[in-house]
Amino acid sequence: MEQTLFEQLFGGMELGVEMYLLVAAAGVATGIINTLAGSGSLITLPIFIFICGLPAPVANGTNRIGVILQSFVGIRGMKKNGILNTKHVEWLAIPAILGAMIGSAIAVEMDEKMMNLAIAVLMIFMLLVLLVDPKRWITATERPQGVHKKPLPLATFFLIGVYGGFIQAGVGIFLLAGLVLASKYSLGKANGVKMLLVFLFNIPALISFFLAGQVHLGFGLIMAAFQSLGALIAVRIMSRYPDANRWIHRLLIVIVIVSAIRFMVEAVG
Repeated sequence: MEQTLFEQLFGGMELGVEMYLLVAAAGVATGIINTLAGSGSLITLPIFIFICGLPAPVANGTNRIGVILQSFVGIRGMKKNGILNTKHVEWLAIPAILGAMIGSAIAVEMDEKMMNLAIAVLMIFMLLVLLVDPKRWITATERPQGVHKKPLPLATFFLIGVYGGFIQAGVGIFLLAGLVLASKYSLGKANGVKMLLVFLFNIPALISFFLAGQVHLGFGLIMAAFQSLGALIAVRIMSRYPDANRWIHRLLIVIVIVSAIRFMVEAVG
């Protein structure tokens, strides 16, 4: 029997109190991690799939609600604290948005088993990215800022947009790498720009998933509320605890290993 629109957007939310507490904790943790570094979706995707019981394609779409709302909250906090400078960001945002539209169009056509396999493979790749030269993610190096309107940065952010539209998990690390290495931002400046780009390119991605019926509004809004709280906490952490990235990096390694194994089991089972 085909689901009604209400059942599709709000059905299956009969979780126990302890499960909702886990969702809340995951949301806060994700908001903090996404704001400080990135890859917090490596937490929310397994929560949506293995705790909330959403199919992998629906979890992928639902995840965008929290990402957009927490990014908005983080952007406001960074602007207020003088952390974010949006000058010339449109040169990076436009190719990223176009890429995200293509990536999300690819994602909505994948079945659940293929999506599980894709997530598992991408998580294994993200583990390698996290393990190779970890100091570049936890050391606040300073480089001359200068956004270049050249083919390499434009192509780089188009491809990152494709990846982000396809699956949000891990895109923050790629954005930071692109901003520092291709566009010559300092890591501190790059973090704010990363949040703005994530906010912008996830809007068309969310629309694509919603039109394809791959969004659970109920779980998405609950997670989004706690992710926004995490983003507020993270903005404070950024100004008070510069060593926080070291612990988040270690946490992400553990999460990626466990989640990659679980997704691989689901894909081949």
